[in-house]
Amino acid sequence: MPDLLDRTTPLLTRITQESLDGDYQHVADRRAAAGDGRPSSRRNRLTASIVVGAFGLLVAVAAVQTDEQSGVTSASRASLIDQINDQRDRLADLQARTVSLRELNIGLQDDFDETNDKATAAEARAQRLAAQTGFAAVTGPGIVITVDDAPDGEAVRDSDLSLLVDGLWNAGAEAISINGKRLTARSALRNSGPAINLNGPPPLSPPYVVSAIGNKDTLQADLLDTDSGLAFTSLAESFGFPVSMDNEDELTLPAAAPRMLRLPTIEAARDAQSDKNRKETTE
Repeated sequence: MPDLLDRTTPLLTRITQESLDGDYQHVADRRAAAGDGRPSSRRNRLTASIVVGAFGLLVAVAAVQTDEQSGVTSASRASLIDQINDQRDRLADLQARTVSLRELNIGLQDDFDETNDKATAAEARAQRLAAQTGFAAVTGPGIVITVDDAPDGEAVRDSDLSLLVDGLWNAGAEAISINGKRLTARSALRNSGPAINLNGPPPLSPPYVVSAIGNKDTLQADLLDTDSGLAFTSLAESFGFPVSMDNEDELTLPAAAPRMLRLPTIEAARDAQSDKNRKETTE
């Protein structure tokens, strides 16, 4: 039982009680030694009062310090709890932002992949169109047709080569060049005196080497099946133009110069002006 009371009694109360009990016991022992149950003198009473007062002061100071320490401890604990709660809220915000940024990144990656696929498809299409229109170099099998002026001096004209070129296109040729100059969708063969111009200067000169990429096994036969091809063959025989045809496993045709994109416009303007002048002269 005394042990239980010791555990439950507040510390300051226990100190006070035990100290006072000790003082009373000391006074009682001194009285018993003196053989008198009353105070022996005023000095003894004064001494006891001073001791009790000093002890009371000590107890008051201890109580104040204990109360201050308790307040500081409570304040520190509350501050620590607030900091923990603040950090927990900040962590939750960061986690939510991480999820949002991850979703945004996934969306951006999908957009990038889609754009990249479109760019790749557009580039492939541009390359195909450039090859078809003559503004990109191409390599492949095909045939080489060489045409020269007749031995008697009869010259090959732009219209003669135009028949051959049209026949090759109709026979399935994918790309054509004459003397290393690439024909494009905007090319035109034109006589300027005895010379034949193609895509601007310098002019073509005989012999005319016509290279065509296509199926080398069928391109010659298909050429003769076209109206233009038959017309060219008949014309070459009539005027005595030497013509040779050879199959090639691999041909490389250069790209046309970029300035060709403007050339037809200039030539069209010149033709329009010539037509206007002719009409004015006629009138």
